[in-house]
This record gives sequence, C-alpha cells and structure tokens, in this order.
Amino acid sequence: MTSKPNETAPRGDLHDDIVYPSAIPFIIVHLVCFAAIWTGVTWGAIATGIGLYWLRIFSIGAGYHRYFSHRSYSTGRLFQFLLAFMSQTTTQKSVLWWAAKHRHHHLHSDTEIDVHSPRHTGFIYAHLGWIFASRHDKADLTKVADFSRFPELMWLHRFEQFPAVLLATVVFLLGGWTYLVVGFFWSTVVVYHATFCINSLAHVHGRKRYVTGDDSRNNWLLALFTMGEGWHNNHHAYQASVRQGFRWWEYDPTYYLLRVLAFLGIVWDLRHPPKSVLRNEQKLGARVIERAARQLALSFDPERIATALHGAFAGTPSLAELQEKLAQARTQAADALASMSLPSIPTLEEIRTRASAIFAHTPSLDDIVERANRMILETVYARMNWPAAVID
Repeated sequence: MTSKPNETAPRGDLHDDIVYPSAIPFIIVHLVCFAAIWTGVTWGAIATGIGLYWLRIFSIGAGYHRYFSHRSYSTGRLFQFLLAFMSQTTTQKSVLWWAAKHRHHHLHSDTEIDVHSPRHTGFIYAHLGWIFASRHDKADLTKVADFSRFPELMWLHRFEQFPAVLLATVVFLLGGWTYLVVGFFWSTVVVYHATFCINSLAHVHGRKRYVTGDDSRNNWLLALFTMGEGWHNNHHAYQASVRQGFRWWEYDPTYYLLRVLAFLGIVWDLRHPPKSVLRNEQKLGARVIERAARQLALSFDPERIATALHGAFAGTPSLAELQEKLAQARTQAADALASMSLPSIPTLEEIRTRASAIFAHTPSLDDIVERANRMILETVYARMNWPAAVID
C-alpha cells in the first residue's frame, strides 16, 4: 500500500517542495515535439495524432474522470482494465493516483488544501505545477479502496508508464519517426494541456449556473476540446452524473459515446442528475453553504470592518456603551450594532443584495446570507475581544 501523502498540512511556500527532477520527463516530451523539424510532418502522421488525441481525451473523460473518480456508471472488469490502460497512455500517472487526487480536489474544492486551486495557488501552479510537488507524488490509496482491490489495476499503478511506452512503440513501428513525433508526442502534449485547463481555466473563466461553494465554471470552448468536460460547474453541482452537459445544447460527446456503449451492453447503470438539480431547485449541503457564506462574508472584508471599528471605539465612552448593549442583547447582536448607527457593518439586506448579485439562483440563499452575517459578526467580535456568546 502506498504511504499516505500529507495533503492537508499547512502549505507554507508551495514552490519550495517542487521535485524538479520529476519534471524532466514532462519537459522532454514537450521538447521532442520540435524534432518534427528534422523528421518532417506528413498528413498520415497528423491524422494519427488527431485520432490519438480524441481517443485519449475520451479515455480521460470516460475513464480517469467519470468512471474511476466518480463511479458515474458501471462496467465489467475487462472494459474497466481497457479504460485504465488507455487512460494511462496519456502519461498522466496511474488511474489510482489520478482518481485519488481528483476525489481529494472535490472534497476540498478551492479551499486552501485543494490540490489545485487558482484562487489559492495561482494559475500556473493549478495548471501543472502541483503535479511535480513532493506532497502530491504519492497516491492515497485509501481514497480509491474500491479500485485498489483489483490486482490488474495495482499492476498498472506500479508500472504507470508502460501503456504509454507500448503505444509509442506501436506508433513508431507502424509509421517511423515522423509518426512517433507528430502522431504520439504532439497529441500527448495537446492532451496534457486540454486536461490541465479543466483544473485552471475552468475555475477562472466561464459562467456559473449553480452555487457550488467553489470557483467551478461552465466553459463551452473547453467543452469542445475535451469532449464535454468543460461543463465544469454542472459537474461540481452533481458530481456523480455521467452526463456533464445538462442542457440539450451543451455538447458532451463523451456522454453520447457512453450511451452507445450502454446500448451495446458494455457499460450500464448510467447515473443522471435528478430533476431538482436540472431545475436548480435542490437545497445545498452544509459544506457548500459554509463555503459560499465564507466567500460572501469575505467580499465585505470583515477584517477591515473590525479594524475600523476597533480604531473608532478604542478608549472612548462609546465602546463601553456598545459593550453594554451587546451584553444586554445576547440573541440580537445585529440589532444592537445597528442601533449604534455603525454603517461599516453590512445589514442583512445588504448582504442579501450582494449574494443575489454574485451567486446563481439557489433555494439556499437565505441560509448562505445568515451564515455570512454570522461570520462577519464573529470576525468583528474577535477583533474587539467581545464574548462570542452574544451572537449565539
């Protein structure tokens, strides 16, 4: 069993633990692409590269992501192995490593311990830098115990580069150096960055249909290049769905091909989002509400408010008066603060107005607003050294 990596430890300086030697093969794969200057480029090699791109981007979406990470459908052991094998021809490590990291990402999406979050680590690190960090070198197999029990998948985990080496060898034997460079290496690099864009661009650019407590977005352009993976906000709203394009016009060919495979009996039990999710009528879970409320509260900069109040009242009679009012109104802290005419502290209505502006429609908006209001008051109380009991 692979030792459990320390993914929840304080980050410190993230760039100090980059394992640069492990990045060398990744860099070499990019540099080899320039060998086409000497090997030449043929239409046959280009066609091979295009074919391998689409075959492997499907394997990532249907294999690494929708099956091994989210169990959004079922299949037999043979096709499971074929999916794993084809996924690993992309040289993106083993399916067990990939699924374990992705499950960790969803558990902590866009929090400080997310494995790849542009919000906290910057675009480049979220795009590819995290892959080479020592803390992410090993897979926490406890997160994928449902798959690590299969010996053939553990074999692929131990020899993670074998599928890619075999595919590259076959391409070379069939077409020579031109096919190897253009057909295999060019397509591999494009697959790299198409996949990585879901970790980076899909958390920066696009539209949010659902409140998910993170920065996931729907990006139609990414959906075109990734066979439907670009509908990322949809996916974060209901992760177990085999379908990521929730609307008829949301292009999702990975789903269409899985429907064909289901018709042929190769896969089954395709999981779809309930109607309440499609209509955006579902109540949000406590974790999503907490994350959304934190985002809303931080938009008011509660630390700045607390500092301003502390400076305004420190050493004045008004501070004692305010403390007395708060002590007398333990269950009505917000009203007590409002009665003191402190415009720095947003009212519930102001918080609700901002929430309506920054979030998509959700039945849980009032819950988010109330939790954000409490977070702001807690920050103010902590800065002013007031007892937390007054807002209980």
